[in-house]
Amino acid sequence: MRNKPLLIVGGIVAILVVAILALPLFVDVNKFKPTLETDISTALGRQVTIGNISLAIFSGGVTIDDVAIADDPAFSHSSFLTAKQVTAGVALMPLIFSQKLEVGSFTVTEPVVTLLRSAPGAWNFSSFGASGSTAKQGSSGATNFDVAKLKISNGTVIVGAQGKADRGQKYEGVNLEASDLSFTSQFPFTFTMKIPGGGDVKIDGKAGPIDATDAALTPLDAKIDASNLNIADTGFVDPSSGIAGMVDFNADLSSDGKQMSSKGTVKANKLRLAAAGSPASVPMNVDYATNYDLKRGTGNLTHGDVNIGKAVAHLTGTFDTSKAQTTIQMKLTGEAMPVPDLEGMMPAVGVKLPSGASLQSGSLNLNLAISGPVNSLTIAGPVNLSNAKLEGFDLKSKLGALASFAGIKGNDSGTEIQTLSTNLHVDPSGTHAQNLNIVIPSIGTITGDGNVASDGKLDCKMNAKMASGSAIGAVANGVSFLGNAGKSGNGIPFKIEGTTSNPVFIPDVAGLATGFAKGSVSDVGSVGNAAKGALGGLFGKKKN
Repeated sequence: MRNKPLLIVGGIVAILVVAILALPLFVDVNKFKPTLETDISTALGRQVTIGNISLAIFSGGVTIDDVAIADDPAFSHSSFLTAKQVTAGVALMPLIFSQKLEVGSFTVTEPVVTLLRSAPGAWNFSSFGASGSTAKQGSSGATNFDVAKLKISNGTVIVGAQGKADRGQKYEGVNLEASDLSFTSQFPFTFTMKIPGGGDVKIDGKAGPIDATDAALTPLDAKIDASNLNIADTGFVDPSSGIAGMVDFNADLSSDGKQMSSKGTVKANKLRLAAAGSPASVPMNVDYATNYDLKRGTGNLTHGDVNIGKAVAHLTGTFDTSKAQTTIQMKLTGEAMPVPDLEGMMPAVGVKLPSGASLQSGSLNLNLAISGPVNSLTIAGPVNLSNAKLEGFDLKSKLGALASFAGIKGNDSGTEIQTLSTNLHVDPSGTHAQNLNIVIPSIGTITGDGNVASDGKLDCKMNAKMASGSAIGAVANGVSFLGNAGKSGNGIPFKIEGTTSNPVFIPDVAGLATGFAKGSVSDVGSVGNAAKGALGGLFGKKKN
């Protein structure tokens, strides 16, 4: 008799187990399909279609095949989301005893989501929930559409532009977990994603309540951690811009649905900033803070410290994402930046020092305006270098026979640059150094204009005024006086061709001839021959 209660309980449990296992035979869950399609469509404001529904007894829910959510018709007539299978967590007791379907959670497995952005900057997910949130005030179905848990597993997100033929950039390994989703309260979420090229992104925080008119304006407080992002593979930059490198990104985001603020750090390695550039050998860190107007699509970079070793520059300005291509208007300033720390970043912008040379000292000041679309920026402003030493640049070998003639002694330790100033202009066609003025104590003053094409080729027209007191200085002054050559600079005209890593110095014979033609004919021959011989030695050319 003592075991009788135990036997009764065991019998009841057995009956319940049998009843649950037999439940699919008595409950046709497919009859709930019209209700599910209507309620979800109402809540999302999009047409939703689903396939066969079957009970998943041991997981406490139902499995729904072939789910499709339509896109905003203003963007496309394709699906916004497709998923082969969705598992909905349901309450079994109401289903068993009253055949009432109460959904508490959704798990979406391997969905494909297409995000499209219009030319004015709107997204196709912005209208999500708009009609649902309105209907919630007058429809019990919409009112009850609160989800205790939403999980997206191993999804694929395609990001593209409205009306573009290509499918856009694909991101895989997308996972999302959110709980207590509602149109009326804040809910926690965790989002992770794989970036092409091997990077990872994680966003962890709270969002909500979901904005009634535009889901993109939903308030948000979150932290972003991104690592090993290959800029060229992210899809955020035009491949033709040449911008590349590996980036780690950490930031805090906060939005009230109108303004979004962001503060964080960007760490870049092997950075390349121009099509003709090559990876930088030193890292660059940027500490920044921004404010962004979600409705207007415009923002301000209020703080931007660019750190390259001990060199620090300051970047501030505005940016506009409201159009198809993001544009910026910014200022980059820096004072007394140690040049040796910057040397490793020069290849990133397509500048290479002569083979075997390195910058061992010097300081740099700059004040640059950066403007235009991010894939074709224009950079312009003054740059000043002082007290620099170019180690490993053999001046004597460049001057050739003229070194001895001019009284210049070889200096195997390098070249001293007292000052270098120029108005820099960088655009997609290349780098232009205008009003270039270089003072090298051992030689004199070199002026002119220099151009570095996008493919790295040099095209510079220069004029050298030699330091007084040397034989070459006397020859140069004689040429200038007699032939009026280089009238504005009273010096020797020459060209620099080749590349920055292998510059080729060439006498500007045409420039000299023009100057001689304006001089005294009786003395042109003797002075011209002397100058020609001197120039041949100066630029390492053979005398004729």
